[in-house]
Amino acid sequence: MNNRAGSFIWNLRQFSALAPTSRTVRLYPLELCRPKIVYSNGSPRNLLNHFDDQMQSSIRSLFQDALFFKSGNDSQTKGVGAVTALRLSRLLCPRRLSFDSKQSPVCDDGLKKINFHHEASNEVVPTKETKPTPVSWRKLSQECNSLSDVLDTFSEAPTFPSSNYFSAMWTIAKRMSEDQKRFEKQLMFNHPAFTQLCEHMMREAKIMYYDHVLFGLHAIVKLGIPQNTLLVQTLLRVVQERINECDEKCLSVLSTVLEAMEPCKNVDVIRAGLRILVDQQVWKIERVFTLQTVMRSIGKDAPISLKRKLEMKAVRELDRFSVLNSQHMFEVLAAMDHRSVALLNECSKSVVGNIHGCPIKVLINIVQSCRDLRYHNLDLFNGIADYVAAAFDICKLKHVLFLLVLFENLAFRHAALMDLFMKKVVDEPGFLNMKSLISVLHVYSSLNHLCGPHTQEFLNVMASTLTGYLHHISSENLLDAVCSFCLMNHFPLAPIHQLLQQDLIDELLRSDNKERNIRKLHILAACLKLDDVPYQKAVDLALPSLPSPLLYPNAKVAEVLSSLLGEGYFSENVQLPHNYHIDFEIRMDSNRSQVLPLSDVTVVTPATDMQRLAILCVPRSTYCLDLTHPRGFLAMKMRHLKAMGFHVILVNNWEMEKLEMKDAVTFLKSEIYSTEAPSTADVNFQSSC
Repeated sequence: MNNRAGSFIWNLRQFSALAPTSRTVRLYPLELCRPKIVYSNGSPRNLLNHFDDQMQSSIRSLFQDALFFKSGNDSQTKGVGAVTALRLSRLLCPRRLSFDSKQSPVCDDGLKKINFHHEASNEVVPTKETKPTPVSWRKLSQECNSLSDVLDTFSEAPTFPSSNYFSAMWTIAKRMSEDQKRFEKQLMFNHPAFTQLCEHMMREAKIMYYDHVLFGLHAIVKLGIPQNTLLVQTLLRVVQERINECDEKCLSVLSTVLEAMEPCKNVDVIRAGLRILVDQQVWKIERVFTLQTVMRSIGKDAPISLKRKLEMKAVRELDRFSVLNSQHMFEVLAAMDHRSVALLNECSKSVVGNIHGCPIKVLINIVQSCRDLRYHNLDLFNGIADYVAAAFDICKLKHVLFLLVLFENLAFRHAALMDLFMKKVVDEPGFLNMKSLISVLHVYSSLNHLCGPHTQEFLNVMASTLTGYLHHISSENLLDAVCSFCLMNHFPLAPIHQLLQQDLIDELLRSDNKERNIRKLHILAACLKLDDVPYQKAVDLALPSLPSPLLYPNAKVAEVLSSLLGEGYFSENVQLPHNYHIDFEIRMDSNRSQVLPLSDVTVVTPATDMQRLAILCVPRSTYCLDLTHPRGFLAMKMRHLKAMGFHVILVNNWEMEKLEMKDAVTFLKSEIYSTEAPSTADVNFQSSC
C-alpha cells in the first residue's frame, strides 16, 4: 500500500512538470540561490485541486526571473520528466540562477535539463523556508548610514521590491549636507551593485504595486539620476501604461514626481493623462494635501475649465484648511498661474491671524507668489512686514533684503521695516556686497523712501560703498547705481565721474540693453542740469534721442478744463526739455487769481509776473500701494518741473473717472485757484513718510 501511494505521488509530481506546456513557475524575488519550485498550498493533493486556478493567475503575481518550462518530445514515452529552461534575456532578467552541473547537464541543443525525479522531495517546501525577509525602506534608512550601505545590503540579500532601496537612499540623502550628499552620490554611481539595482528596478516595474513604482521614480529623480537614462524613461513608460491604477495616494505621489521633472515627451504625456484623471476624480479627493499637490503639478498651461474646477473644490474645502494649507495655497495658485481672489483673500486672513512663529522663508514664498499672481493685499503685506520688523534682530539680513525687493515689485512701502534696515546699513555696512548694494539702492529709490534721522548717513554709506567697488563694477551696474542716486537727489562725484567717461558711455550704447541705458543716461543728464550738482560735464554729453512717449487721452480732464476755463486758456500734451511731458499747461498771474490766455502771455506778461501750472494725469502705478506716496520717478519729475518754474497739480486718473462732471469741475477749480494749502510741488517728497 505504501509503495502504491509513493508511486502515485511520484507520478503526480511528474504530471505537474509535464502537463502545463507553457507553465510559468514562480521563483522567490531576487533569490540568488538555486531556484525552488513553490506550490501555493504545500501538498500535491491541493495542487491537483487548484491547478486550474494557478494556470489563470494574473501576470502581475509573477516575478520576472521566472523560467519557462516546456516538455520534451520524448519525455512522455520514457516516463521521465525532462524539461528545458528558456531563460529570459539578461536585460529583462539579470538575476543569475545557478544549477548543479550534475543535476542539470547540458543537452545537445544547449539548453539545461533538470531531473525532477531526484529533486522532487527537496523542491516542494513551504514558502517561509526559502523566501527572503522583505526589508522596508524605513528600516533600511534607519539601519544604514550612507547610500553605499544600502547598496551593500542589496548586494548581500536583495528583496522585492527594488524601489525600497531607492526610497531608503533618498531618505538618507535628505539628512546630509550638500557637500556630503554630492560625495555620497558619486560613490553611489560608482558602486558595483548600483547597475544591478537599476536593472532590477526596470525588470520589476511592471509587477510591483503602482505606488511602489511612483515612490521609486520619485527617489530616483531626487537622487540626481539623469532624466534621459533608460531607467527613468522605462519607469515613465510604465507609469504611463498603468496610470489608470491611480488612487488618491498615487495621484499625490505622481503629482510630486511630475513637479520634480523637466519637460520631455513622456512627462508631457503623463501630465496630460494626469489632467484627465484629475478632471474625473476631483470631487472624490478627500485630503486637502492631495488636492494642493495635484493643483501644483497640473501646469500653467492646463485648461482654464480644469483650473476653475480645482478652485471650486478648494473653496469648498476652506473650512478644513489648516494654517499650513493656507500658507501653501499661495504657492499652489502661483504654480498653476491661477489668480483666485476668493481663495487668496481667505488664506490671507489665516496667514495674518496665525503669523507668529511662521518662518521668514515661508513669508517670502507667500509674497513672491503674490507678486507672480499680481495680487495686492495691503492688510497681508502690512501684517508680514510688521512681524518681520518685530523679529528683525533674529532675521538674516539677506532674507529681509529679499523681502524688501519683493515688496518693491509690489509697490509696497513699509516705513518702519525700511527704517530698521536703513539703520542696520549705517551701523554695519560691511555686509553689503556689490549685488546687495545695487538692490538696496533700487528699492529705496524706487519707493522714494528717504525719511528718518539716518537718511543722510545712509546715503553717505551707500556712496562710500559704491566707490569701493568702482574698480571691478560693470558699466551697467554702475549706471543702475548712479541712476538710483539721481532719483534720491544725491550725487556722489567719483561714481558719476567714472560713468561719464567716453569709453564707458560707448560701451553702454553698444550693449543689448541700449534703449534702457539711453533712458537712464538721459535721467542722469537731466539731474545734472536741473539739480544743484557741482558737476556740469553732462551738458556736453551727446546722447541719442529717446522715442516719443505714448500719449494717453485725458478726455474727461480736457472737458472739465474747457468748462471751467474756456478754449484757448490751456494747452494739451506739452513736450518740455529733458524728455519731460505734461498733460496740460495753464498760465496764470503770479497770485494765481487769474488765468491768462495763451495768445497774450508771451506778448503782454513778463515771465516774472506769470505762474505756469502743470497738470499731470497719473495712474495708480506712479504711487506706492497705499496711493498716497509717489514713487521715485514721479517725485523726481515733480522736483524737476518745479526747477523749471512749474506749479504741479496731480490728477489721479482712477479718481477722476469716478467723479461726476460737477464734482470734477469743483475739484480742479480748487486745485488751480488754491493758494492757502502748500502745493504738491512745494512738498519735499524725498523726505515725506
